[in-house]
Amino acid sequence: MTTPSTIKKRYIHEYSHIEPLPDAPREHDMVQRRTLSSVDGMLLAYFAGKGRDDVLITGEIYLLRSAGDSVEVFPDCIFAVVDNDPEEIIWRNGYVIDEVGKPPDFVLEVGSRSTGELDYTVKRERYAAFGVGEYWRFDPSGGEYHDAPLAGDVLAGGEYERLEIVVEPDGRHWGYSAALGLELWWEEKKLRFRDPVSGEFLPTPEELQAIADSEREIAASERMARMAIEDRIDSERMARFAAQARADAEEAARLAAEERIAAMEAELRRLRSE
Repeated sequence: MTTPSTIKKRYIHEYSHIEPLPDAPREHDMVQRRTLSSVDGMLLAYFAGKGRDDVLITGEIYLLRSAGDSVEVFPDCIFAVVDNDPEEIIWRNGYVIDEVGKPPDFVLEVGSRSTGELDYTVKRERYAAFGVGEYWRFDPSGGEYHDAPLAGDVLAGGEYERLEIVVEPDGRHWGYSAALGLELWWEEKKLRFRDPVSGEFLPTPEELQAIADSEREIAASERMARMAIEDRIDSERMARFAAQARADAEEAARLAAEERIAAMEAELRRLRSE
């Protein structure tokens, strides 16, 4: 059963009544799997940061029109904004359009040697028939597996129309997804997402981990600095306490000596008077 899934849970439901569909077959190579793991991490973190609890991000599950449908595909990545609990789809182990009430808003396929040609031919037709709003294809090889390094289609009148893909002078390709509200970039054989508003690329899982590690190191350094300051303050406080104790002892000794001298002088005067 698939694992990456929903952004945030506003639902607390019992899912034991949901009958899961069989696991979809998996034929991913290592490059494809690495890309999909990165996609999951980037999109999950991005939408979690926006506090979205109506977003489903998953993949490697069946996409069916109805539970008994014999025409089935298992997209690499599905994105959908849904009204019902996204977790129910995960427990179902499949995106059943009739049950969800709408097709996915976005589907992504990552090219591989074994399935690349199917992605821009057979699967493209099936996703159009299913009513998937946007269908994107990313080829880490740069066009060896697909018909292009990066391609996107938007559904119009029941058929797909190609979205504009910009090719930069440095060889990078990018296009805008209205479904995600993000740009998709083919960059050095990797898939990146860019926020067109901020102009910033979404951090990859590795970058997020580096940020987290850096924040932990900074927090640890700040904690050590605070401890050093507290130790110094304690040392200064103890030094002041010791100095005050010495001064008090010296003052007490001085007073005691004065009392002894006064007592001796009084005794001497008494003796002389006798």
